[in-house]
Amino acid sequence: MVLEGNPEVGCPRTSDLQHPGNSGSCVLSSGEDVQPGEEPIKYGELIVLGYNGCLASGDKGRRRSRLALSRRPHANGVKPDVMHHISTPLVSKIGRSTENMIDFVVTDTSPGGGTTEGPSTQSTISRYACRILCDRRPPYTARLYAAGFDASSNIFLGERAAKWRTPDGLMDGLTTNGVLVMHPAGGFSEDSAPGVWREISVCGNVYTLRDSRSAQQRGKLVENESNVLQDGSLIDLCGATLLWRTPAGLLRAPTLKQLEAQRQEANAARPQCPVGLSTLAFPSPARGRTAPDKQQPWVYVRCGHVHGYHGWGCRRERGPQERECPLCRLVGPYVPLWLGQEAGLCLDPGPPSHAFAPCGHVCSEKTARYWAQTPLPHGTHAFHAACPFCGAWLTGEHGCVRLIFQGPLD
Repeated sequence: MVLEGNPEVGCPRTSDLQHPGNSGSCVLSSGEDVQPGEEPIKYGELIVLGYNGCLASGDKGRRRSRLALSRRPHANGVKPDVMHHISTPLVSKIGRSTENMIDFVVTDTSPGGGTTEGPSTQSTISRYACRILCDRRPPYTARLYAAGFDASSNIFLGERAAKWRTPDGLMDGLTTNGVLVMHPAGGFSEDSAPGVWREISVCGNVYTLRDSRSAQQRGKLVENESNVLQDGSLIDLCGATLLWRTPAGLLRAPTLKQLEAQRQEANAARPQCPVGLSTLAFPSPARGRTAPDKQQPWVYVRCGHVHGYHGWGCRRERGPQERECPLCRLVGPYVPLWLGQEAGLCLDPGPPSHAFAPCGHVCSEKTARYWAQTPLPHGTHAFHAACPFCGAWLTGEHGCVRLIFQGPLD
């Protein structure tokens, strides 16, 4: 099934996301051109969860952990036009990530901020991951769509893809592993709560989730919900999850300068190891997440007691990271603390008071509690809460722990 698009009449794409080596497409918007010398309009940003501000190999070209969407100088896109039934689908050349119609490239994210990209790795992200349409006039509404495109910018769905004819005569369908979206209740703010995960179709209709990501039977149509992205909406591509932030939402979000001020204020309090009595300090973001230095704070993630590094209390029968806290005797993972550096993932500029378990990424209480209660899709059936900064699955009763520092004795 192919829905041919007319790029002369449609609207400009704002973002095409896909796995390397797979197909891409165009995206719709309205048809007003940008005048010469006019300042580009920013529609919003997509933040890839699990990288804490930068890809492991560095943000380069179309591969980056934070993707800014802006209005193009000229309208360019597709629209539903003519339907063709193709008896030999292999004749249709599938688009590749090297083509210029692909705006951004995303790879499968593995816990710890790495990628599973490699010649022997089978990606779970569809060849064409998703498309986003942004209106070129205020309020610059952004809408999410699922589709597969070939090299000629025609919407293309494989023979086994779930597809059907809509009441108005158009063809609709779902990609192999689906494009899911979750709109938070209360926006993305201090009062936010996770919403319900839904699946988005080629035409942008909203459906309940299938029995599994690749099931042939679609879910039920949800008529009172839309594909319009809100500040804080999560987009899951079955291998990578992205957070949508609007310009207004980014203005409310903490800045890197504020996060740095919080780090310096925490270090100025001169927290000490309650046993070794050494002064602890969060490392500078410029140093990156390398091997912990001698001032690095460590935490027992079951109780939250913060120490300097020490080698005692090991419980090797329970695992190499299992230690017994010398203050309360609780046994659990003992890990270094790292500040969350992707400001767009934070709900407020609160002090770094909580850490995710078991990875040790630190952020404000409200940010930690929000992500700890947000289930993220994993595989074809499962949902797990995960650290937004590194992608590690959260453990323990609450998924995060309040940090207990000891101040200086003088």
